[in-house]
Amino acid sequence: MELVWGTKEFVIAGHPYQGFPILLWDSMESCTQANQFFRHYLLRGDIGSKESWPSTGRALYDFFSFLQAHDLDWRDVDRGEAKSLVAAYRDYCLVTCELAINTTRQRLTYICKFYEFALEKGWVKRLPFSHEERTVKRETSFLQHVDASGGKALVNDVLPRRHKSLPKFLSMSQAKSLMAAADNPHHRIMIQLALRTGLRRNELATFPTAYVFDPDKAGRTERNLRIRLDPFDGSGMETKGNNVRNIHISRKFMSELYRYVTKLRGERASLGKGQKALLLNHRGKPYGSNGKSLNRIIVETGERVGIEVHAHMLRHTYATHTLVSLQRNPQQGIDPLVYLQRALGHSSIQTTMIYLHLVNEMADEAVLAYDDELNEMAGEV
Repeated sequence: MELVWGTKEFVIAGHPYQGFPILLWDSMESCTQANQFFRHYLLRGDIGSKESWPSTGRALYDFFSFLQAHDLDWRDVDRGEAKSLVAAYRDYCLVTCELAINTTRQRLTYICKFYEFALEKGWVKRLPFSHEERTVKRETSFLQHVDASGGKALVNDVLPRRHKSLPKFLSMSQAKSLMAAADNPHHRIMIQLALRTGLRRNELATFPTAYVFDPDKAGRTERNLRIRLDPFDGSGMETKGNNVRNIHISRKFMSELYRYVTKLRGERASLGKGQKALLLNHRGKPYGSNGKSLNRIIVETGERVGIEVHAHMLRHTYATHTLVSLQRNPQQGIDPLVYLQRALGHSSIQTTMIYLHLVNEMADEAVLAYDDELNEMAGEV
């Protein structure tokens, strides 16, 4: 079994799809059913992002390799065993490979989607899994009072229960230490941009110089300047799902970005030609839109001061501290969660609510710490 990635010459319906997953048998013949599924699942309208390509491709590759190693056929859904093919692979991931629950869930989700597609195509007679009723946490909503589910839902019985861990973020002191460790000015502006905007890795990598200006010369007097992230404006900006959204950059930081573009960026820009991206590597080229090399710089900067950090943690840091600030200093007509949802580009406010849980936990810890200090003081009296 081989997993390869499409080149620039790999064309579907007249469009090149470089980096698209392709699954091949050992004979180098196409694994037709899996490849048909990739086209169906990854090119549908609601995906809109290349970020899902590698994880989906590797999940199917690993599953088929597992079956091949154990001399099993993926179509043998009526094998007469108590444990289905997918359940056997799940236990292999969790027990033998000791993968994290959420990693295993992600793989199984793609595999189950493949089998649902196979059932529609008539390649299998039934699904190698079923559904069971489980108690689920009910989200607070406007129509909660008419919800007759009783907190129950039908879920895929092969998926392990989701392990929800709160996102990790940097304290203000850690963020300052990280900034101080970035002695390279190009790396420092990168970290600042991430901490001040909450942009995703690919958004940081493609953030264009076209969005940077001198607020004084532009006649902009606002304290916070609204910037429109638009993948269709020709600037080279990329966003998840190609969704347009607005972010805010403080007037002071915009001035700092402008000074960087006019004073420092030129030494790298001169090595390349007409690069649109704000952030350029030491060869004068933009960082890859997957943001991996950009992420490596952030990780290595954190290591110099003993801070375990990555690019997405800076997004969590922005979100957490912004929410705390908005709750402490409420603005008329602005819902903190709705503002944060729009700034982060979340399609659902339920995704944003995890930061509310995080802030509440922070508050609980602060109360306990305060109570401990009072107890110590009382003991000293």
